[in-house]
Amino acid sequence: MRDPIEPLFPQSLLDALRQSPGSPAFEQGGRSVSRGELLDLIGRLAGAMRRAGLGPGRGIAVHLAVSPEAFAAHAAAHVLGCRVVAVRPGYAAGQLAHVLGMDVDYVLVDATTVETSTAALLTAPEPAPLLSLGPCPSAIDLLAQPGDGGDLRVTDRPDDVAALVFTSGSTGRPKGCAITYRALSSHWTWQPRAWSPAAAEFAMAFERYLLFGTLASMVVLEFLAPCLLGGGTAVIPDDDGRPLFPYAIERYRITGSIITVPRLSQMLDVLRRQQVDVGSLRALMVSGSPISPRRLAAAVERLGPVVYQGYGQTEAGNIAMLTPTDIAAGPDRVLGSVGRPHPQVEVSVRDEAEREVDRGRTGEIYVRAPYQMTRYWGQEEETQDTLRDGWLRTRDLGYQDADGFLYLVGRTRDVIMVNAMVVYAGPIEQVLMGHPDVAEAYVAGAPDERSGEAVHAFVVLDGRRTPDLDALTALVRAELGEDSVPRTITVVPGVPMAATGKPDKRALLAMHGMPPHASPPSGLG
Repeated sequence: MRDPIEPLFPQSLLDALRQSPGSPAFEQGGRSVSRGELLDLIGRLAGAMRRAGLGPGRGIAVHLAVSPEAFAAHAAAHVLGCRVVAVRPGYAAGQLAHVLGMDVDYVLVDATTVETSTAALLTAPEPAPLLSLGPCPSAIDLLAQPGDGGDLRVTDRPDDVAALVFTSGSTGRPKGCAITYRALSSHWTWQPRAWSPAAAEFAMAFERYLLFGTLASMVVLEFLAPCLLGGGTAVIPDDDGRPLFPYAIERYRITGSIITVPRLSQMLDVLRRQQVDVGSLRALMVSGSPISPRRLAAAVERLGPVVYQGYGQTEAGNIAMLTPTDIAAGPDRVLGSVGRPHPQVEVSVRDEAEREVDRGRTGEIYVRAPYQMTRYWGQEEETQDTLRDGWLRTRDLGYQDADGFLYLVGRTRDVIMVNAMVVYAGPIEQVLMGHPDVAEAYVAGAPDERSGEAVHAFVVLDGRRTPDLDALTALVRAELGEDSVPRTITVVPGVPMAATGKPDKRALLAMHGMPPHASPPSGLG
């Protein structure tokens, strides 16, 4: 078995914090947290977690808003070698209960999440006890606990699972992607001595990095790493009632950030109408959902040579990146690519028989990287279908050109990217067909300026009574969450058939004036 890159995760973070204890690591709400203060906080939280019985191989579900304390809690749990179950915000009740039931010993909450976590745990046969950051009902406040005086040293074991990060499941339930400490120790973002030129550029550009969203996202943590390891400051913005982009860039003099396609579209629209100073930007990573070459070119024209595009998956991590240098030096066609694979990533394009095809030919993209997941937690059949002899099936269709640029042209699974989240059509169809007035349901995605793609549903009636469309919407929201809610629900007499005899969803969209999506890539993270 290949030895992990030393030092083991997260030792490189601890080393970086010790090197410049007086410099700011985080800014939030008018306060600054230095690297030394962050290191002390990690040590205190690790001691409190250790006193609670956490350590190598133990599971802790982390359900927190973004804050310096939340990041310190993630780091402390990793220092102890725990399995961190990263809970995203916005789960429907059933989804949250499913995630919190994944072999966890404790659930860590704060004032913003304690109510929903407590409600979800009430459905569990053996609910895990609560820990908290700050006073919360029925929870042990870790911040109120004294340190145990123990050394702040990494105690993980390379092949233990470090994190369960979640992607949507084909049944509508999140799938936990198991990432080991060996994998995180091998990841280029966490190893400064192994940084590629692009990673070093991010470290310099992320001097003031805009941190938002959720720390339960692997992509958020991956791009926070160059900021903290490279000496930068992570700025957590306040909500001033205005769109985050571009106003937070001007307000906080942000130099680097990640951004979803819908937010980028919103930002470009604002900049067309108003004078907002975004001249501090040095790197803007566009990720999470498809972007057209036209929109990407418009971003480069307005913002300058600071725009990157990233492609990856929760299961695989970062796969490829299109850099400003690529865009400036390459022909216009590279704007339609997702860039070249990262140095640590191998790409194999294969036909339906899983045989590798020549460059330029389209097939399913397989990848192999030292930091990809090892399995889906508790889902052996799904794991075997996705991992093949060390290679991971992305389910994306594409090809590589002679220069190594990767192009994505379709998806093998019927999924829709809504606000950078993977939404499966199948579970939505099942929920709609569960209504007594619906005989058939067909769900498809179409491009949408606000959310990247939008869900559109078509239903065939079971009899003459037309269902209450608001009730159908509420049914989907309750079962699958907000991202799965259809933008439109249209009653149709039937569905057109493709030449294969299968329902033709693209024809359905076209018949009702909606351009079908071009089966775009899975996005980043």
